[in-house]
This record gives sequence, structure tokens and C-alpha cells, in this order.
Amino acid sequence: MTTGNVITLFVLILMIFVADAFWLHWNLPVLIGREFVNFVEYLSFWR
Repeated sequence: MTTGNVITLFVLILMIFVADAFWLHWNLPVLIGREFVNFVEYLSFWR
């Protein structure tokens, strides 16, 4: 990945979080955190 691609991807992700905070109110950080916890529990099942 080139630096330009990384910066573009970072800006797009940042814009999604900003849009969520101001307009969408989907609580994306909470949703992502919950899904991460579910994923960790899934992985711990296979331990």
C-alpha cells in the first residue's frame, strides 16, 4: 500500500465516524466494540 492509499483510507474512515457523531447517530464505536467482544469470545471458544 502506498502512502496515498493509506491516507485516503484513513480519511474515509474518519469521515464515517464524524458523520456518525453529527448526523447518523448509529453509535458506531459502541457497535464496533460489541462486535469485537463477540469476536474475541468466538475465538476463545476455539482455544
